[in-house]
Amino acid sequence: MHRILVTGGAGFIGSNFVHHVVAHTDLHVTVLDKLTYAASREALAGLPQDRVELVVADVADAAPVDECVARTDAVVHFAAESHNDNSLDDPSPFIRTNLIGTFTLLEAVRRHGKRLHHVSTDEVYGDLALDDPQRFTEETAYHPSSPYSASKAGSDHLVRAWVRSFGVAATISNCSNNYGPWQHIEKFIPRQITNVLDGIRPRVYGDGLNVRDWIHADDHSSAVLAILERGRPGETYLVGADGERNNLDVVRSILTQMGQPADAWDRVADRAGHDRRYAIAPDKLRAELGWAPRFHDFEQGLADTIDWYRNHEAWWRPHKDATEASYAARGQ
Repeated sequence: MHRILVTGGAGFIGSNFVHHVVAHTDLHVTVLDKLTYAASREALAGLPQDRVELVVADVADAAPVDECVARTDAVVHFAAESHNDNSLDDPSPFIRTNLIGTFTLLEAVRRHGKRLHHVSTDEVYGDLALDDPQRFTEETAYHPSSPYSASKAGSDHLVRAWVRSFGVAATISNCSNNYGPWQHIEKFIPRQITNVLDGIRPRVYGDGLNVRDWIHADDHSSAVLAILERGRPGETYLVGADGERNNLDVVRSILTQMGQPADAWDRVADRAGHDRRYAIAPDKLRAELGWAPRFHDFEQGLADTIDWYRNHEAWWRPHKDATEASYAARGQ
C-alpha cells in the first residue's frame, strides 16, 4: 500500500487514525469527509500537506467516492453518524450515512478492486446484564437497540454480503467506546470534562451503573492499522482494552482528577433504550495480530484526555452553549 482513503477522517476517531498513520507509516492519506458538526478541519491542522489531503464530500454521494477510491490502494471506512441521542431525535441521517454511505463505498470498492476495512461498534450486539460474566465475541449474535446501532448493524451485514457475493476484500472491526482528543463535547466523557471546566456539575443518566468498555482513540487507531496491514479479508476483529467502567465511576474519576469532590454530580432521567453493559473480548485481535493497547491504565488515558481539553478550549468552546441547550431541551 502507498495510498489510503479514510472516510470520516476529519471526525473524532477518524482524525486520530490519520494522525496515527502519519506518525507510524509513510502512507499518503486522502480524507473524505462531509465536515458535519462532529468533524473539523482543525483536527487535521499541522499534518504534512504532501501526505494528507482533504476532500469535502458526502460518503453517500457516488461521484466523489468513486473518484477517491479509484486513486487509492485501500479504504478505511470511519464515516458514520454516531450519537445515540441524536438518532432518537431524527434517525434519517443515520440511515443515509451509515447504510447508504456504506453501500455507495462498497460499490466503488467493488468496481475498482480495492481493499476495505469497515469500522463498526460493539453496540450492534445490544447489551449484557451487569452480573453477566460474558463479553462480546466475534460470534455474538446481533441485537441492536437504537436507530444508531441498528444502522451500524445493517452496514456490517452489507460488508459481509459484498465479501461473500462479490469477493470484496474487506475486514470489519467492532470497537468499544472511544475517548480522547477531538471528541465532540456532546459525548459522555468530553461533556463531563468541559462541564467541570465551566463550573457545571456533571449529569449522569439514571442510576449511573451502565457499563461501557473504554478505549483510548490512539489504541483504536493502532488496532485498525494492524487489521488493515495484517488482517485476513473476510474476518471480523473485536477491539477493546479491558476498560470496563460504569458511568458513575467515570464521572467520579473525572471529578477527582480535576480537583473536585467525587460526589459533585447530579442525576437526570434515563435515556430511552439505554443499553446496560458493553464488554469486548479482544482475544482474536491480540492472538492473531499481536496487538496490545498503549493505555493499559484507564486513569492514565483519562488524565491525558482531561489535559487535552484543558489545552484546547478554543476548539470546543464555540460548540458548548448549543450542546448544553440541546441537552437541556431534553431534560438532560
